[in-house]
This record gives sequence, C-alpha cells and structure tokens, in this order.
Amino acid sequence: MKQKIFMYLFVFSILLVLFQYVNSKRVFEDMNHKLDGYKAQLTRSKDSIAVLQNENLELSHFNLERNEDAISYFENKGYNVSELIPMIKDELYKLNEGKGEHPIIPYGSEEGRRMMINTVKLLNHKWIIADFSDGQFWGELFLTYEITEEKELKFTLAESFLYPLN
Repeated sequence: MKQKIFMYLFVFSILLVLFQYVNSKRVFEDMNHKLDGYKAQLTRSKDSIAVLQNENLELSHFNLERNEDAISYFENKGYNVSELIPMIKDELYKLNEGKGEHPIIPYGSEEGRRMMINTVKLLNHKWIIADFSDGQFWGELFLTYEITEEKELKFTLAESFLYPLN
C-alpha cells in the first residue's frame, strides 16, 4: 500500500512538473513575442523622433532664437536677447491697442472691425513676418525693424498681402 502511494505521488509530481514546464515555456514564448513587438515599436519611434527633429531643425532655420549671427549682433550692442525678443513682440502687439486703423497694416476693415496682428515671428536681427486679421479678412506682413540710438523700436512695412475671399 505504501508503495502505491509513493508511486501515485511520484506520477502526480511528474505531471505537476510537466504542467509547470509547459506553462512556463508558453509564458516565456509569449513574453519574448511581446518583447520583440516592443523592440520594433521602439525602433519605429526612434525613427519618427529623428525625422521630427530634422523637420524641426529645418523649420526653425529662419528663427532669431537659433540664429547665432543675429544673436551676436544684439549682444555686441549690449542687449540681452532673452529679454529683447519678447519686448519686440510686445511692442508690435501693443500697436493693436491703438484707436482707429492699425498703424502698420495697410488694409482697412469693414463693419466696424479692426485689423489686428495675430502671430509674430522674428526671422533675424532685421526682419519680422506677421499675420493679421479682422475676423473676416486676413493677410501677412513682412516688416523690418531697428532699435534706434535712443533705444526706441521702429517698424517699417516692407511687403504685405491680403488673402482673397473665396
């Protein structure tokens, strides 16, 4: 009797070990499969990041904040560029607050609306592009700017256009 019990225990132990082996092998293969999927996803993500970084670098080429020559121009004149850039944008946006027609935008608006500058991008130490709108009409400006000896900011309209209504 004792021998049969040991034999049943031995067979049960072997079946239990075999079940655990098969189950752990299946879990291990499933984890390896998931890991391969994650590795492929990581590779695709790294490639996408590299493409986006190159695109960002290309798009930021005409940008005062990345233009070392323009930054050096202002630094040689004694300006702090991190304070100067927001100040130039703020001065341009302040022109939106005046009464009557906008002093820089050469187009009038209809129905009591007012043309206002929406977005400003400083290209370098001399040029700005901006877009404007009155809610119905919109367009873009190409401006030049300079800081005078009296530390005053002076904007000059170089080019502008108004998009036609469809």
